[in-house]
Amino acid sequence: MRRGAPFLLIDAGNSRVKWALAGVDGTWLRSGVFSHAAHAPRASADAGADAQADNARPWASESGAANEHEDPASQWAALAAPCGAWISNVAGRDAAERIAAQLDARWPGLPRTFVRARERQCGVINGYGAPERLGSDRWAGLIGAHAAFPGEPLLIATLGTATTLEALTAQGRFVGGMIAPGWSLMMRSLGEHTAQLPTLSAESVRGLAGDALAKHWFAADTPHAITAGALLAQAGLIERAWRELCRAWDAQVRLVVGGGAADDVAAALGVPYTRHDTLVLSGLARIAAEDGARAP
Repeated sequence: MRRGAPFLLIDAGNSRVKWALAGVDGTWLRSGVFSHAAHAPRASADAGADAQADNARPWASESGAANEHEDPASQWAALAAPCGAWISNVAGRDAAERIAAQLDARWPGLPRTFVRARERQCGVINGYGAPERLGSDRWAGLIGAHAAFPGEPLLIATLGTATTLEALTAQGRFVGGMIAPGWSLMMRSLGEHTAQLPTLSAESVRGLAGDALAKHWFAADTPHAITAGALLAQAGLIERAWRELCRAWDAQVRLVVGGGAADDVAAALGVPYTRHDTLVLSGLARIAAEDGARAP
């Protein structure tokens, strides 16, 4: 590991890959996003459908808005050589192999660490009975959240393909969480498993959500009804979990919201929340810095 060189951080989710280049002092130098379809040499029909259906929020780098259809080789072409790559991958083996191939094409032999959840790391204690079974994105997000809001009890709601909720004490102990279908997945499943309902995605109904729907949830047409029902299901889960955690801990828990569907779901929330969209990458940066400090 070359001391002083930046860290390359990669968050490979189910639909898209987010990345950032961070300095050793934690400063973010560049960031971007690309879809799995753009990432693959030949995008399969399934990969293209998955990328189109899901609901990630566009990212921007210092050079402007990132083009998610641009392949990683193009996005990384002007980057300074990092000392290594720290990767959270929940998109499966094929995605891991594509990421490794792209790294080798740009920086042959670059050291890389595929992050796995541990019993404890960077001030966070894992409450899972089998710590390694916790998803790497959830683990890195917990580390990022604890660093961003030190000394505060947190409920972290990540709204992507799945909706995940994580309960983190002020001392950094992850006590457990919840996983539910995400907003887009919830709507899509209705169309796929019923005879008369349309198959909707977040992209196809985004114009139906917003302030107008929030003022009149009871819809007079089917697409609006599905949109409203799925949004309130998401909001109701989050609000109930937050209230239960505040009651159980007898504390004012900070609700932290992020993820691709956060714009739409957060608009339906009736409780206070803090927006943070880079918890996973922030956690990867903390892990990379800790690894770098231990390197000879």
